[in-house]
Amino acid sequence: MIYPDTLLLIDGKWSAAADGQTLNVVNPATGVVIGRVSRAGTADLERAALAAKRGYDVWRRMPAWDRARVMARAATLVRERADRIARVMTHEQGKPISESKNEVLRAAEAIDWFAEEAKRSYGQMIPPRGDGVANLVTHEPIGPVAAFTPWNFPVNQLVKKVAAALAAGCSIIAKAPEETPASPAELMRAFVDAGAPAGAIGLVFGVPAEISEYLIAHPVIRKISFTGSTVVGRHLAVLAGQRTKPITLELGGHAPVLIFDDADIERATKILAASKFRNAGQVCISPTRFIVQEKSFDRFLRGFVNAAKDLKVGDGAVEGTEMGPLANERRAPVLEALIQDAVSRGGTLRTGGKRIGNKGFFFEPTVLSEVPTDARILNEEPFGPVAIINRFADYDSAITEANRTPYGLSAYAFTGSAGTMARLGKDVECGMLTINHVGFGPPEFPFGGVKDSGYGTEGGSEGISAYQTTKLVTQIAPA
Repeated sequence: MIYPDTLLLIDGKWSAAADGQTLNVVNPATGVVIGRVSRAGTADLERAALAAKRGYDVWRRMPAWDRARVMARAATLVRERADRIARVMTHEQGKPISESKNEVLRAAEAIDWFAEEAKRSYGQMIPPRGDGVANLVTHEPIGPVAAFTPWNFPVNQLVKKVAAALAAGCSIIAKAPEETPASPAELMRAFVDAGAPAGAIGLVFGVPAEISEYLIAHPVIRKISFTGSTVVGRHLAVLAGQRTKPITLELGGHAPVLIFDDADIERATKILAASKFRNAGQVCISPTRFIVQEKSFDRFLRGFVNAAKDLKVGDGAVEGTEMGPLANERRAPVLEALIQDAVSRGGTLRTGGKRIGNKGFFFEPTVLSEVPTDARILNEEPFGPVAIINRFADYDSAITEANRTPYGLSAYAFTGSAGTMARLGKDVECGMLTINHVGFGPPEFPFGGVKDSGYGTEGGSEGISAYQTTKLVTQIAPA
């Protein structure tokens, strides 16, 4: 396929950067430059901010039902274009075509969900304390939003922010990932083609630090939303806090997986291996720290290692590929260092552990076992196709290990006991817990973490609230 060069979206128009600068886009399966993306400078960011203010003034005044109609048309266009968008995504990000298409179709679901939520942003009446008094609470759009999204899910991470902000009546400027620019551009194109007013949505690319510091400080911007690493999230939170601007942070994870002896071990192995190696493990909610009860440890480890060895790794654009490459060349050296550290501390490398070939950014599906808790890989998010499988003796020791790290995004558990399930829901420190299946992701579910995994929620009925303010109007009729 012909990979498109990607332009900036400012004030309803697609245009090159004012100074003409661009950045290269690389296909991670080949390591070859396949296109370019425009690199926004200060002049472009200023135009985008002023356009967002004008777009907000128009969009916020549209009735909720009209906003919902525009969004529903955008969802339809995304579905109609799903095959093409998926091919573009696979060429720039690396994941198999089937995963890319599923991501695009999930994005359409999210748009539809929030289009309907736009119609249900209800307020309330508070009972008065005197005759003739009316107390009305309303929810208003917070204002223009600056959003920052990562490369691992270039469409789905963006749509959570765009759809929720638009449903609330906000305008939004998105800084999407420079590594994977074309698929998020296609998402935004669907909104433009569906009739979103000029300036209601904007899309920029460039040097992340330059863009974040400029937009967060800009007086037009009223709300920040960021998905990415904990380190960067903390920095952006400081920038936002200095200007008293609210921020939603969806940061790193290091998800524990608790597998009890009374679980269906074969079923758990099959489900978890598929989830672990999805998108080459480059998933913030990826199951990573597998904690298996002693009697089931050998059986689970053996099955998981065999599943890892059987995976077909290759170019995501080739039919039958089950795991594509890492999305960029930066990850392989990091993974190798983490694996080497784990082995040097007494961990056992069961399979994988190194790069594949000298073309592209492929890495072997990797399984480590019996890794001590002071190893870096049990304390730093690996963000790659690496699973660490350790054992536990009893419930309390499993919970201690699950909650040991500063992360608290997602967690997994497999058990045949209803009593254990009830206890897990109370005891595991996380924003999301799935038991006996992999159940994250639908737009009607809240998505967010605790501790160093961030704060605030995307998705679900709570998702629109992050883009609204609450206003009280109390009045008494004139005599």
